[in-house]
Amino acid sequence: MYPDDLQYTVEHEWVRTPGEHEGAVRVGITHYAQDALGDIVYVSLPAVGDVLEAGSTCGELESTKSVSDVYAPVAGEVVAVNDALDATPQLVNDDPYGGGWLFEVVVSGTPEGLLDSAAYQESLEG
Repeated sequence: MYPDDLQYTVEHEWVRTPGEHEGAVRVGITHYAQDALGDIVYVSLPAVGDVLEAGSTCGELESTKSVSDVYAPVAGEVVAVNDALDATPQLVNDDPYGGGWLFEVVVSGTPEGLLDSAAYQESLEG
């Protein structure tokens, strides 16, 4: 349920290295997060060119239950967003580790505080 090839945050984002763009990582939300949110009906993402600070709010996911912030798991410049989510936001629910990815960032500095799959699962249990 939590792929070993990803890194995670305690805010329930995942990071895949490498992303599709050179020097970038791909970011999404975990199965746990999409399940807790329920049916996602709208996605607001950062724009290409935005510079993010790790831990800062950079978007929102609106579901039939609530609105939840998306946090930047790493610092850097946004180089791609998943435009498919404009028309089909439910991809985040249906395929959170594949077609439901959110955005890509060229990382600046050294990412800190990312968890491996086992540590993330422990954080959910604690």
